[in-house]
Amino acid sequence: MSTFDPKEHPHIRYNPLMEEWVTVSPHRMKRPWKGQVEKPEEEEIPSYDPNNSLCPGNTRSSGKVNPQYEGTFLFDNDFPALLKDGPAPSANPDPLFQSAPAYGACQVMCFHPRSDLTLPLMSQPEVREVIDKWAEINTDLGKKYTWVQIFENKGNVMGCSNPHPHCQVWASSYFPNDPAKKHRTQREYYDKHKVPLLVNYVKKELQKQERVVLQNEHWVWLVPYWAVWPYETMLLPKRHVLRIEDLTSAERDALADIMKKLLTKYDNMFEVSFPYSMGWHGAPTGDYLQQDNSHWQLHALYFPPLLRSATVKKFMVGYEMLAQSQRDLTAEQAAEKLKSLPDVHYKSQKS
Repeated sequence: MSTFDPKEHPHIRYNPLMEEWVTVSPHRMKRPWKGQVEKPEEEEIPSYDPNNSLCPGNTRSSGKVNPQYEGTFLFDNDFPALLKDGPAPSANPDPLFQSAPAYGACQVMCFHPRSDLTLPLMSQPEVREVIDKWAEINTDLGKKYTWVQIFENKGNVMGCSNPHPHCQVWASSYFPNDPAKKHRTQREYYDKHKVPLLVNYVKKELQKQERVVLQNEHWVWLVPYWAVWPYETMLLPKRHVLRIEDLTSAERDALADIMKKLLTKYDNMFEVSFPYSMGWHGAPTGDYLQQDNSHWQLHALYFPPLLRSATVKKFMVGYEMLAQSQRDLTAEQAAEKLKSLPDVHYKSQKS
């Protein structure tokens, strides 16, 4: 029997944060591909669109008018998924039909007044302003709510129909499934090893240098060993940090720097505005602010769907919906590809 080669042979990898396995099938990268590979014509987005509800001075569908903002702009979502108050469901003794109250606040945050700018095309001080606003939001909503989820859906393929640069915030009275699981797994790891799981993980990844794409004095951008999406990545501080508001000024500057660089590499992959869903995970808030959360480590997650071209994306279907996540490209191959991409944005190269 031949010797196992992770670049050639199928295997499964374990995600200790989520207690889940992912099937890796690198040999499938050799199969012939007859799908689309052409680059679609890029949409010309104006800096200001009188019909875009997120532009400064425009009227939203709720009838509210946006101010003539010049930096970031935060407002309550006109169609929130969660409400701040309301009746609670009655208790049900049947374990098969359980429900519980769900309260919260939903907000929208515009990154910039111009619709034609995304984070990698914004200046570093402008990205720093976004980071500062994220920290402010987490602090403010965290005083009341257990979990504050800051997330960005970018691109039509990720369900974002508005091109104006923006993110969303959903703060909830309950602990959502994925972060609740991370809360438990990180606690168990910390109790056993006396060091936070992700702090130890970053240390080992920096030693191996197999999946690290970018780093600076304060941050590491890498493809997780257990990544599911083709070019899934994780962004982590080198220091032990619980929440985004705990970052120092120097760490925030360094975060703005590495965010611009990593998003530039993403865009350069297929020379398109790269679609993704991203979000921040840190220690829970609300009542948890009074508890010891030393097991937590702040991190951002990027989940881009594109695989072979600007028009070919990975679908989570069939086996992945019914059994277990699967990927063809290894995490190491994805990291190598990302590292090889130019640091200068393709739009700047053409100008």
